[in-house]
Amino acid sequence: MCRLLAYLGSPVSLEKLLYNHEHSLITQSYQPQEMMSGTVNADGFGVAWYHAQKDTEPFTYRSTLPIWNDVNLPSLSRYVESGCVVSYVRSATLGQALDISNCQPFKYRRLLFIHNGKIDQFRQTLYRPIRSLLNDEIYQWVQGTTDSEHIFALLINELLLHPGKSLEQAMHLTLLKLKELVECHDTYTYANLVISDGNRLVASRFGTKPPSPSLYWLQNDANFSNSVIIASEPLFKGNWNSFPENSILSVREDCDIRIEQI
Repeated sequence: MCRLLAYLGSPVSLEKLLYNHEHSLITQSYQPQEMMSGTVNADGFGVAWYHAQKDTEPFTYRSTLPIWNDVNLPSLSRYVESGCVVSYVRSATLGQALDISNCQPFKYRRLLFIHNGKIDQFRQTLYRPIRSLLNDEIYQWVQGTTDSEHIFALLINELLLHPGKSLEQAMHLTLLKLKELVECHDTYTYANLVISDGNRLVASRFGTKPPSPSLYWLQNDANFSNSVIIASEPLFKGNWNSFPENSILSVREDCDIRIEQI
């Protein structure tokens, strides 16, 4: 399973966020401590961030290389600063292609999305049922073959069906729909999700076969004032909090945190 990292707060360099910690995302790619399956995250990675100019779409940098083998990311990370970043390192589910279209973060307009988890036996169980629920635009938008991108497609579909819904409400509805689908098709899912519009983060720790994969949050650390970090595993020693099982955490622009049960 993959490892996730998301940040919202005062602008910070990618280098400080990704590299400068004893258990950084780079370290988690080859030496994770809390993965439920797999041993390394060597099947690609991605980093995405928003510019300070609010009306621009986010920037994404994705690769099928292991993150520790990418020679461009260290230099890029020294020169990019952002107040909203999402990133991940991939451990591909058996049978899923190692292809750039399957690398996260996924982007739809101003939305960024990352997922740690799986739909068990996705191609044999929920691939067609999920696609049958999508409108024509979102059906055509999907480029890859992963369960992750299809979960994001479900979430976007909810937002388009219900334009007045918040990201939190759309995620809640998506997870309930996912639960209904896996129960109907005799499978299970883990869905640690993070979505952002550049102004806030909304994240879930969710599974239909507990325990769910690990997920933590940290608010206003001394090294990252006026910020919230969400991560699959703590990056360094600090006051990290474990997400409750089956919960949604939202981080607003002022870094205020709200948690609700699913």
